Amino acid sequence: MPVQPNITAMPQAQPRPTQHVRTLLGLVLLAGLALPYLAYWWADSATTERLREAGAQRLEVYATSLENLLDKYDLIPRMLELDKDVVQLLEHPGDEDVRNSVNEYLEGLNKKAESSNIYIVNLQGRTQAASNWRQKDSFIGDDVNFRPYIRNALRGRPGGFYGVGTTSLEPGYFYAHGIYKDGRMLGVAAIKVSIENQQRSWTQGSDKVALVDPNGVIFLSSDPEWKFKALRPLSANVRAELEQTRQYFAQALPPLTLKHDEALANGDRLLMIRNSNAPGAASTPLMLAQTRSLAPRDWTFIYMSDLNAARGNASLAFLFALLAYGFLILLFLYWRQRLRAKEELERMVAERTASLARMTQDLSKEVDVRRQAEQQLQITQNELFQAGKLAVLGQMSASITHELNQPLTALRTMSDNAVLLFERGRMDDVRNNLKTISQVVARMGTITGKLKGFARKSNAELGPVSIHTSISNALVLVERRIQLDKVTFQLRIDKADIYALCDSNRLEQVLLNLMTNALDSMAGCAVRELVLEVSSKPGRVLIRVADSGPGLSDEARERLFEPFYTSKPQGEGLGLGLAISEQIIRDFGGSLRAEQASTGACFVIELKEAQET
Repeated sequence: MPVQPNITAMPQAQPRPTQHVRTLLGLVLLAGLALPYLAYWWADSATTERLREAGAQRLEVYATSLENLLDKYDLIPRMLELDKDVVQLLEHPGDEDVRNSVNEYLEGLNKKAESSNIYIVNLQGRTQAASNWRQKDSFIGDDVNFRPYIRNALRGRPGGFYGVGTTSLEPGYFYAHGIYKDGRMLGVAAIKVSIENQQRSWTQGSDKVALVDPNGVIFLSSDPEWKFKALRPLSANVRAELEQTRQYFAQALPPLTLKHDEALANGDRLLMIRNSNAPGAASTPLMLAQTRSLAPRDWTFIYMSDLNAARGNASLAFLFALLAYGFLILLFLYWRQRLRAKEELERMVAERTASLARMTQDLSKEVDVRRQAEQQLQITQNELFQAGKLAVLGQMSASITHELNQPLTALRTMSDNAVLLFERGRMDDVRNNLKTISQVVARMGTITGKLKGFARKSNAELGPVSIHTSISNALVLVERRIQLDKVTFQLRIDKADIYALCDSNRLEQVLLNLMTNALDSMAGCAVRELVLEVSSKPGRVLIRVADSGPGLSDEARERLFEPFYTSKPQGEGLGLGLAISEQIIRDFGGSLRAEQASTGACFVIELKEAQET
């Protein structure tokens, strides 16, 4: 017998936590509290480092792009030293023909180089020729000796200079190089290039990019508010020098207000800049500022990365770590609760096991029921499939009976004609008539094959078909009846031949059916006219079959393509012709419809146009 549990035994008292356990729990609590702060520090450091790397890469790209642009234009003043007309102009400044020649040359060179201006200066610093000589604000005759790049070039030190034009008031980069002949300086060639477009590619979300001169003046920036402002207040000596060189002309060059400026160990800085000194002016978020020097121009690129993303990621990491710690505490409490509920869990497991056993038994019964249902379903499906086959055989038999009735009528007419022609001794006509009968018999075989294919819903391959040929073949079967019924027939084709994407045999069936229906509808009418018109529009071919009969009633128009519906007397039609014809044209990717006509009925076949192969 199984041993019965001792229900009278009292539960043993749990020992109190020892000092070691309490110490361990305290360390775990402290580690859990420190975890969010460590996560914040790690996320902030990692995101800031990624921003620093991205900023350094963008600085390198911007600097390289600007240096390549300026180096390309630095070669143009050096090249002008080789032009003999430029040298002759500086030697003979009074020669107006040479001056005009140089002006035109500089104008064409400036257009090809896509620079702002190119000009020639004599040793006194006065412009002798310029690419803008045709304009009202031409540089010719201007004294530019006050510009540092001109003075340096006249002293034999070619160099560049960024400043605002005193004539055009447009900023640009100026570069000047001396023009020599036999070691003797004759003058200076200078070029002005606009680099304003460079700052358009510097926009990177909330990040800022600035290009600063040696005096700390921002002359290019992705933020328009910073342009022509100084990173620090300019001294009186610097302002006097700028006033003398007119580098920034009438710009006031106010300083930006640094709300926060902190130097980092790696040389970067943390900045927060106020755009203006006005009360309540907006400030940038805390930015990580990285610099790159552009020697020998002594410019400095500054890239400022928005640290809001880093602070946001760090805050998310802090929150996630805090939630994770809270989750661990809840997990621990849950584990303790699970231990206390162990007996209850075992009871529930036992109940669940019994329930699962009952469910398994019920599922076995349900599987047997479903297996029987599947067997019955298979039997029903087989019966439905057999019924479907019988329906298809019935449809095919009716279609063959309808489609072969017209060719058989034509054969009977042609046979009677052959007998009459034979009696009259017209052997050539008899021979031609017999050939036609042979073609009709062959076409009947083709019709049965096509109708069987149609009944099986086969996918016949479509190709370019001559509409002219199809109409001719269909007319062979009805032309005798047209003559006997004294019907006026008109064929209108706007081109020599048109090709449509379809099957020739089935298209001839549709044409034959429409023309036969038209002839049947005009029986007993005083005026009998049958018009077959072919036209085309972009990508489509239209075939109209119109008659002068009584037309279509409202009921007939609504049920026009309904199988087994016919307006003919009983015994003269099965009502399948138009239904089959509409299905054939739809298989071609076209449409068959009835149009409103003033007299009679008009059916339109619309097909896809094809190219002749």
